[in-house]
This record gives sequence, structure tokens and C-alpha cells, in this order.
Amino acid sequence: MADAVIDLNADLGEGFGRWSLTDDDALLSVVTSANVACGFHAGDPSTMRRVCSLAAERGVRIGAQVSYRDLAGFGRRAMDVPPEELADEIAYQIGALQVFARAAGSRVSYVKPHGALYNRVVQDNEQAEAVVSGVLRAGAVCDGPLPLLGLPGSRLLAVAEGVGLPVVTEAFADRAYTWAGTLVPRREPNAVVHDPEAVIARAVGIARDGTATAVGGEPITVRARSLCVHGDTPGAAQLAWRIRGALASAGVRVEAFT
Repeated sequence: MADAVIDLNADLGEGFGRWSLTDDDALLSVVTSANVACGFHAGDPSTMRRVCSLAAERGVRIGAQVSYRDLAGFGRRAMDVPPEELADEIAYQIGALQVFARAAGSRVSYVKPHGALYNRVVQDNEQAEAVVSGVLRAGAVCDGPLPLLGLPGSRLLAVAEGVGLPVVTEAFADRAYTWAGTLVPRREPNAVVHDPEAVIARAVGIARDGTATAVGGEPITVRARSLCVHGDTPGAAQLAWRIRGALASAGVRVEAFT
């Protein structure tokens, strides 16, 4: 792929009170976009403020990582939330993060669903519409429509495009794919790629060539403008540095999409 360019994003601020999960300080030295937990699956006001301040200092774009209200399950449990209620909760999370982003001299630049919600809106049109409605409701405090980050071919991105919201396609360096280009559910074996060399090779393949290998061995097309490195992976920051170095060696330019 000529003139390849990719954004590196990671899920950050995934702690609560005295408990922390992600190495926010180290990862914010590598990534170009930060998906900040907004308190529903992880995160709290002080953590949100701290991550926004660090991101602003380092020129990292701040994204609202919105989820179902599920602290106990880390947002990874399937939930049935009425569309209007979900839309309000999405707007609420974005608005809360915007307060801390503005206080840091930055702003919320995009929105990315987390966990069960991310997977649900790949195929569920009603829930996708609710997420988009919530993003639109938050537009008044975010200087206009926010881009949505999501899986290529998802209902979420289709609905967003239908109402004029910008969309950004995303791929995962450390997750297994099905032949259809969707993520293998975490409850299934081998859903997460643990071998660092395999993760690095996949990142380069996606960014440079737009290709990956599905869990069954089939080659698949994966076109993405942003590449996610999960912040809760052991050694995530070191792995992210290695990915960034490999991308540079492969002639891929790393820069934010906003």
C-alpha cells in the first residue's frame, strides 16, 4: 500500500480509585490517540482528569471510550439497554470527559464504544442508532459532530455515515479475526493473540497491505485508519513501542486521524 499511514490508539484510564490496570504514562508516550474510559466500565473523575492532562501535554488526541454501565463486568457483559436510555448514557459519558479535556486545554476528538457495546453495534442496528444519537446529543458541548471509531462494515459506522457523522475504521493488532472480518469473541479460544512477534507482524500487514490472517488460516482484507493496541495487555507499552518501530521500518507513517 503506497504512502501508508496509520493511527495508533490504546484504551487508557482503565482504573478505579486505588486500583489501576493500564500504564497510562508509558502508553501516552507511544500512541497518537487515547481511548479514555468514562466511568461506566472503568475510570473515575480523577483518573479521567489525569489522563486528559497527560494526553494534552503530549499532543495525543483524546477519545471518549463509552460503554454499558457495567463496572463489575468491565463492560464486557451483554446488556439490553433501552435505546433512549443508552443514547442518554452515551451523551453523559462524552460530556463528562469533555469537562476534563477542556480543563487540560484539549478536547474530546472522537468516540469509541468499548467491550460488549463495541461488539453489539457491529450487527445490532437499534443499539447502533442509540450510540449515534448519543454522540449527536453531545455535539453541542464538543464543537460539532464527533467521529466514530469502529469496525469496518459495522452497523455503527453505516448508521453514523447515514446521518453525516465522520467515521474511522479500526483494526486490532492483538485480536483474532473470523473469515468474515469480525473479531473472534473473547469467550472463545485464541481470541487474543499473545505472541508479540505475531502481533507486530499483524500490525505491519494491516497498516501496510490492508491484510490479515483469519483464525482459520484464510487471508482477509482489513482496511483501517487506526490500529488498536490493548492497554491491559501485559507489557503493552513495550509492545506498542516495538509496533511503532516496525511500522516505521516498513515505511508506514504513524499519525492521528483527527
